[in-house]
Amino acid sequence: MRTELGISVFEDLLHHYPYRYFDRTQLVKIGSIDESIEYAQITGKLINITEEGEGRKRRLVATLFDETGRIELLWFQGAQWMKKSLRENERYIVFGKISAFNGIYNIAHPEIEPYNAETAVAGMQPVYPTTEKLRVRGITNRSFAKLTAAMFERIKHADIAEVLPADILRNYRLCNRYYALRWLHFPDTVEHEQMARYRLKWEELFVSQMMIARLRLQHTAQRGWLFEKVGDYFNNFFRDHLPFQLTGAQKRVLREIRQDTATGKQMNRLLQGDVGSGKTIVAVMTMLLAIDNGFQACIMAPTEILAQQHYFGISALVEPMGIKVRLLTGAVKAKARREILAELATGTTEIVVGTHALIEDTVQFKNLGMAVIDEQHRFGVGQRARLWKKNEMPPHILVMTATPIPRTLAMTLYGDLEVSVIDELPPGRKEIKTVHRRDALRAGVMEFIRKEVDKGRQAYIVYPLIEESEKLDYESLMAGYEQVKIWFDENKYRIAMVHGRQDAAERERNMQRFVKGEANVLVATTVIEVGVNVPNASVMLIESAERFGLSQMHQLRGRVGRGADQSYCILLTGNKISEESKKRINIMVSTTNGFSIAEQDLEMRGPGDMYGTKQSGVLKFKLADIVHDGAILDETRVAAQTVLAKDATLSLPEHQPLRYMLLQQGKEKHWGKIS
Repeated sequence: MRTELGISVFEDLLHHYPYRYFDRTQLVKIGSIDESIEYAQITGKLINITEEGEGRKRRLVATLFDETGRIELLWFQGAQWMKKSLRENERYIVFGKISAFNGIYNIAHPEIEPYNAETAVAGMQPVYPTTEKLRVRGITNRSFAKLTAAMFERIKHADIAEVLPADILRNYRLCNRYYALRWLHFPDTVEHEQMARYRLKWEELFVSQMMIARLRLQHTAQRGWLFEKVGDYFNNFFRDHLPFQLTGAQKRVLREIRQDTATGKQMNRLLQGDVGSGKTIVAVMTMLLAIDNGFQACIMAPTEILAQQHYFGISALVEPMGIKVRLLTGAVKAKARREILAELATGTTEIVVGTHALIEDTVQFKNLGMAVIDEQHRFGVGQRARLWKKNEMPPHILVMTATPIPRTLAMTLYGDLEVSVIDELPPGRKEIKTVHRRDALRAGVMEFIRKEVDKGRQAYIVYPLIEESEKLDYESLMAGYEQVKIWFDENKYRIAMVHGRQDAAERERNMQRFVKGEANVLVATTVIEVGVNVPNASVMLIESAERFGLSQMHQLRGRVGRGADQSYCILLTGNKISEESKKRINIMVSTTNGFSIAEQDLEMRGPGDMYGTKQSGVLKFKLADIVHDGAILDETRVAAQTVLAKDATLSLPEHQPLRYMLLQQGKEKHWGKIS
């Protein structure tokens, strides 16, 4: 059980919760079984116990009958063990999932045991998560129920320590921990089960919010560089070099950053902004604030393409003011690299833009005061931490993401950070028109793209690239490229292609052809998902759009609509797609609001699938579900803040059990901590 379910001690069994219940006093007559019945409990005599098939296809088959009919019982694994334990013409009680094959109902790998008066226990019987390997070895749902029941016979109320303070139990009307655990495993009533589940969900979310709130307290206590003034660089840029007027949201975020950096405490701020909302200009002005106060600044991006784009964009904005910007990536040659390292060490370079190369030990700053991390979820906690250690005192931190994060997820993943949101698009931007077209209309789609290109615009045509089918996807991409060349005569149009199998130099060369307008159409995989900025591109065609997730489609759509022209996103799918794919496509067509899309994506996929946190420990709640338990999350956040306002170190006697629990939890979880 340890390797299969992580159960090695009795406490693990205590927290191996049932996911549903079944009234084991209800017996179904075999003759009344139909398609509407998913699970059933049956009693009857067992006959015709035989083994069928050869080798790996060998299985055990038996027939259970009562006075109304017969049903087959099947075992595909552990057949010999089961055959030895079953007796013909004995009466058994059987529980399992009903299936049908060739019109005959059956139960595969049922829970089965001899029928007696004790077997039909009254009340709601728990159904536990288990695995096929355990079932084959005879460890069934009933085994878990018996083990857990035996454990509760031996433990007393005092054996299960209460971790929540008495005032919280009282104020939020929560049952105590002993009854919560007992009632969740063996509820007397539906009401008891609901009370128990609510209490344990509340506890899970409260513990997470306590950990986040304590991290936030640590952040506010961490000394940071004092930015005492808003100086000439910031003011001159604002007055003379801004390429466009700042939105109200951008101004608000800059005020928040200014307030943070003027306190003498380290800033730890997450900047969320939809694609094209103007996060980069906020980052530039934040770095100018550092330079005004005598400090250096850096911006770290996850890819070479994005780092280069930041470098060219930032250089064009600030070099007219005499500020030196350098680019440091793995592709920088040795001589240039030595020059950059010397300039950073002496302070003659004020801003450096780079990739992971910035965190190498050879990179030393004279006085790094501001570190900006773009698309921060692509960097590990350890990677980011190495950047903070470049100084005797860590720099201020601004992390940015173009992936909108739903409120409940932000509270759980990044609740320890201050959060800023840019929720306005720059003036003059037109909303991207998004349409769905099926493959039967491909000719019309290509004709439309050609007309846009004839107006002097550019277009992306993006193919899926999913690791499990990389070879097939590559073949589809190449076939698609050949097809595009048929639609776009090479004597008139120029086509570039970018994909992961190209070497970095070729990929960059093709990308730059498109960026500089030397190519009309870019055929690509999702390597262009984040960071490519081509204002002249007005069409994004997403091929096989049914294979993309919502957030990925939204990110791709954000590659267009960056200029003054009307832009379009075309979602091209097969002629037949699943209901779930239809739902995703309809959401994309109905809204361009990234935060709304992120909320719906969270509901459809869950946080682990969206943010890759299933294996990280961050969102390993056994019962709580942040998609549907937002109200509980709000309560627990307030409660955590109240407890820490009263006792920041949790040194009061009533907080000792809670403090111990937090220490145990802290050994496993890794939050959105950035410094």
